[in-house]
Order: sequence, then C-alpha cells, then structure tokens
Amino acid sequence: MNRKQRRAAAKLGSPATQLLATAVRLHQAGQLVAAEACYRQVLAAQPNLAESHFHLGDALMGQGKLDEAVAAYRQAIGIKPDFAEAHSNLGFALAAQGKFDEAVAAYRQAIGSKPDFAVRVHCNLGLALAAQGRLDEAVAAYHQAIGIKPDFAEAHSSLGGALYAQGKFDEAIAACRRAIGIKPDLAGAHSNLGTALTKQGRLDEAVAAYRQAIGIKPDFAETHSSLGGALTAQGKLDEAVAAYRRAIGIKPDLAGAHSNLGIALTKQGKLDEAVAAYRRAIGIKSDYAEAHWNLGNALGSQGKLDEAVAAYRRAIGIKPDLAEAHSNLLFCLNYDDKLTNDHLFAAHREWDERYGQRAPTFTTYDNDRDATRRLRIGYLSPDFREHSVAYFVEPLLRGHDRQNVEVFCYADVTRPDSVTTRLQGLADHWLVTVGLSDQQLAERIRTDGIDILVDVAGHTGNRLLVFARKPAPLQVTWLGYPNTTGLKAIDYRLVDAVTDPVGEADAWASETLVRLEGGFLCYEYQKDAPEPALPPCLATGIVTFGSFNNPAKLSDATLDTWARLLHRLPQARLLLKGLPFTDAATRALFLSRLGERGVTAARVELVAWLQSNAAHMALYDRVDIALDPFPYNGTTTTCEALWMGVPVVTLRGDRHAGRVGASLLTQADLTDCIAASMEDYLKIAVTLASDPARLKDLRRSLRPRLASSSLCDGRAFARKIEAAYSTMWQHWCERTSKTLGTERIESSISSL
Repeated sequence: MNRKQRRAAAKLGSPATQLLATAVRLHQAGQLVAAEACYRQVLAAQPNLAESHFHLGDALMGQGKLDEAVAAYRQAIGIKPDFAEAHSNLGFALAAQGKFDEAVAAYRQAIGSKPDFAVRVHCNLGLALAAQGRLDEAVAAYHQAIGIKPDFAEAHSSLGGALYAQGKFDEAIAACRRAIGIKPDLAGAHSNLGTALTKQGRLDEAVAAYRQAIGIKPDFAETHSSLGGALTAQGKLDEAVAAYRRAIGIKPDLAGAHSNLGIALTKQGKLDEAVAAYRRAIGIKSDYAEAHWNLGNALGSQGKLDEAVAAYRRAIGIKPDLAEAHSNLLFCLNYDDKLTNDHLFAAHREWDERYGQRAPTFTTYDNDRDATRRLRIGYLSPDFREHSVAYFVEPLLRGHDRQNVEVFCYADVTRPDSVTTRLQGLADHWLVTVGLSDQQLAERIRTDGIDILVDVAGHTGNRLLVFARKPAPLQVTWLGYPNTTGLKAIDYRLVDAVTDPVGEADAWASETLVRLEGGFLCYEYQKDAPEPALPPCLATGIVTFGSFNNPAKLSDATLDTWARLLHRLPQARLLLKGLPFTDAATRALFLSRLGERGVTAARVELVAWLQSNAAHMALYDRVDIALDPFPYNGTTTTCEALWMGVPVVTLRGDRHAGRVGASLLTQADLTDCIAASMEDYLKIAVTLASDPARLKDLRRSLRPRLASSSLCDGRAFARKIEAAYSTMWQHWCERTSKTLGTERIESSISSL
C-alpha cells in the first residue's frame, strides 16, 4: 500500500483494513473486477473516504466503465475538493469519453489545486486542447510540461503533433527528433515524425520513421496505416495495401485504415474492393467525411455518377470545409450529360462563395508598373510529372522567350519523376510547394514578385485557395480543367474561339475569356512513339472503333450513340481502354450498359491500364477509328490517336469540355471529322469505316501533318501566350495607375 492507502486503512477497523489491503493487492495484480468489489465493500462501511472513491474510479477506468469511473472521481472530489489526482484522472476519463471541454476544466482544476503537479497532467491537458483544435493553447501546455521536466520525451512528441496540426512542419520534425533523442524507443515520436515528413514529401525518411515505430511497437495499428499512406504516395501500392491490412488485422475498427486501404485499391484499379473498404470505414464511423469523399472518387471511376455525387454531397454535409471534396464534386459534374451550362456555372460559383471568398485576400502590390518590362510569370500545378498536363506544359516552358518572361514553377508534386526533372530544367526558378500551407505559399509568391500567376489544375488540384488569396496582381487559369473555376480572384481564362465561341460562352465563366487565335493548346508529341501501323481493318476486314478515355467520360448519351454506330455496322468492334477496367465488377458494369443497348460482349474488348507507355501507344495499332466521348471530350487521348495515325470522330458540344475535340481537330486540319449532331457523328464514323483507302492514307499522313501544325509549334504558341500576358499586364498597369474602368479593358483583350 502507498502512504495514502495506509492512512485510509488506519481510519478503519481491522476487518476493513484487511479488506482495503486486499482491494489494493487485487488492483495491483490486475484483478480489477475483484478489486472493484472490495473497494465497494470498504465504501459501504466508510462512504466518506475520498481515496477509496478515487481508487475505485481507477479500477473502473481499467475495465472501460467510463461513466462509473467519472462518478467515482466526482464523489472523491465532492469529499475532497482539492484532490488534484482525482481531478487529473477525472480529466482522463472525460477525454476518453470525448468530453474535451469538461476534461480541460478538470485538468486545469488539478493544476490549480497543485501547481507543481505531475508533468503528465500538463501533457494530458495539451492532448485535450489539441483534440478541440485549440492548438495554440495545446502548444503552451506542452511547453509548460517541458518547462517542468525538459527531458519529458512524451511532451516533446505531443508538441510535435500539435505543431504539425498548425502546419509548422519543420518545428514539428525538430520536436519529434528531440523526443527521440531523449527516449529512442518512444514509438509515438517516431510515428509523429513520419507524419510530418510525409507532409513535406520526404517519403523515404517518413517510411523509415514509421518502420522504426513499428519495430518498437509491432501492434501500433495507427502507424501501420500511416506507413500505408506514405507507401501509397510513393506508388508502392502492393506494400501499402499490405500495411493497411496489417493495421486492420490489429485493430479491425480502425476506420481510417479501411478508408486509406480504399485509396490504394482505387489507385490499383480494384474499384469494387475499394468501394467495399470505404463502406466498411463508414460502417464503423458513419460521419467519416473523408471516407464518403473517397467513396465518391471510386464510384465516379466506375461510371456511377449519381452515386458519386451523392457521396460527395454527404461528405460536404458532414464537413462543410472540405473544399477539395467539393472540387471533386464539380469535376464529376462535368461528366454529366444531363446538366446545363447554367447549372454547372452556378455550382462553380457556389464553391467560390463557400471557400474562395472567405480566404484572406491581398489587395495591394509592389510590382513595378512598367508596362514594357520583362514579366515574372508563375505556373502552379501538381502535375509537373508524368501526367497528361505535362504534354501541354512542356512546349510552352521550352518555347518561352526569356527576354520577355522570367519563369517560376511552383511544383506541388509529391512524387517527382523523370518528367519533373525535365520540366525543372526548363524553368528559371523551381519551388517544391509540398508541405506549404495555402497562406505560406501565397506569401512566397508575393515575395517572388510574381506579376501573373497561372493555375494549371483548376478543380483537379488542391491549390485554388492560394489563388483565392490573390497573391499576384493578375491571375490566369489554363489547361488543367475544362470549365470555369468560379473564382472571382482569377482574372482570365485562356481558351479559343472554337471551345468558347464569342458571345456564347462568356456568360458561363467567372473569368474574362481570352481567346487565343488558332487554338489554346500545344502538344509535345512523343518522339519515341512507335511508327503507325497499317489500319487493322485492311488485314481483318473488320473495322475496330476505339476510345482510350477515362471510362467515367462514357456518358449514357455517348454509349447510346456508339451502340447505334455498331448496329449500323454489324461486323464492327469496339475497343475500350482504361485503368478502371482492371476491376472485374467495373468491366461487367460497362458490358452490361452496352448489352442493354443491344451490343453483345463478343463485340467489345476492354483493356486495363498498361504500365509501359510504348505498349499504350502501340495499342492504337489495333484501332481503325477513335471515338471521342461527350459531353467531356478527350484531350491527350485525341492527340495520341492522331500521332499514331488514327482519325478521331468528335461531336461539337455546347460547352468547353465538349468542344476541345473540335479545337484539336481544327488545328490538325481534320475538320471533316467534327460532327454538328449525333446523327452527323454517326455518318462521319460510318463514312470513314467504309473507306479503307482513306484510313490507310491517314495512317501515313496524320503524324507529319500534326508535327507541322500549330498544335505542335511550341515556339509560336509561347509567343502567342506571351502576347496575351503582355496585353493583360499593360491593361493592369493602366487600370491601377489611371483608375480606368474594367469593362472596356476586358472586352479589348477577349480575342487575342
């Protein structure tokens, strides 16, 4: 017995003394049920012993009987109001119940009753404050603990966690390393270190830190899950899945591990398994907003757009500040052939009202208002890597005249690759932005003195809230997203007269549309692509239509039209390729959708993702004619098909996303493949299929035609973009120096 227990026993008669001693012995031996019974017998004889109520609370806590433990601690405090230990343990029990306000009050009462009380109380106070998001107070509590006991490793580790939550990743890493220096076998510190390193994109170091934590504590389920996250970011998906499954094996109700497992499975194309994982996470934690969000991503990839939209809306309803989930919702809406442009525009404006307009905004700029000087242009994107966007960014970066512009690239790239290295060599300045908060990045852009900041991702990235802060005097969006951003803070959007006809498209853009003459895209063709083969129909006598677009683009209207085409050509076949076709359930779903339209599975071939780009390009050798989906056309897939000598049939739609195909074919001088209606689309496809001689000629002539077209002239495209930037800048200088109105200025540069 300790001193307090001996004093309590001394107040009792001999039988009670023996009973209390027995209770303590049972408690120390871990026999909590028996200890509880003995404590209750002691209290029945002597109900005013605060210490016995306190120890009863501990026994109940050990059994997970939180409500009863709280009652016991409160009973002890009622008898002895300055009982610091009881206040402390009460706080712990309340925190375990998720009652953090009450826990904080209990911890503060403990500290008030005994200012030099155990350092762990300050640390526990910090944990409760951090759980409430009161991070500044949590950091102060941890510092208080460290002030009392500088070598308290757990406080340093917890401090690292709070600093991480504040976005202070360098400080978080330093705190975790101090904890490890004091106590090398502190698994939590290694795990917290891994989390901060992951946020900075230092994935190899993060994986090592997580593995160190697991080596110390093999059953650390949360760390197995975190390890899976770092491995997923590295693209090591098989290892990531194994890590998540280990986490779940240790702790089956760990909702985060199930949700994160779903992310890895989605990236592998195992969509049905991913959906099941997300649903298990939601079953464990129904208000798990991120799991609903990720479920939406998987359902969208399966082409289940209505279900995806419902999942996104559920996520946003639970957690209204999930701006990125709302962006995913907007991206998904672009696939929907039932939505009007008015509906889409209103949805994008809502995003800005919810998130963009609430961000702190810069309103003054120190940029030199010399309208003729060299401009500092910043490009911000997560896709400076092996990604479709890179095919169109690279010729612009290479073609820029450095006498006209100084190029800054802000690379939000977690997993750089050889394309990243190549693009970095084309920039004057390169900043990896992984780990920087939106505010930190915005301040860096201002420090760099950027004149025009260009968004290259739109709602496919996660940095629009940087643009919402307006860190540069002028902001432009281009390329990465086929619709308006909806942001008032973005001034211009680069398009062309085909994608966004004058007088027709302006009403559906929050930005001023700048129409680049001759096309808004320039393609970096693949010099190492295999030479085009002869059309396969020459050997087989059977025409094969193909589409290598994301299957989510295959709308009902698209499949209706393709089914009609195959009915008109009963011998023709359809070849579709996409990562989601890795998944058996998704393959079955698309075959069923075509089957409902009278197209048998024997006429359709579904090809999953091919790891080799050479194999991907060679697959065009099996396609005679490429079919563009609608209302969301292909972009890279269209350029690739043309480069491999395969003509593309496209429908000129009623929105930007549905007119990109028409823009590309106009630049490639293949306008006779642009349809004005679905019936026209069918006629063009049937006519091509009936003319093998023309298909053979196109196979030979399309590549050189494309290479010599404006679509592949990076230098001319860069001059065109620079002219647009220069005009924008001149008008900004005029407007800010002479306070000119904006209506005349905007209309004067809408058709560059």
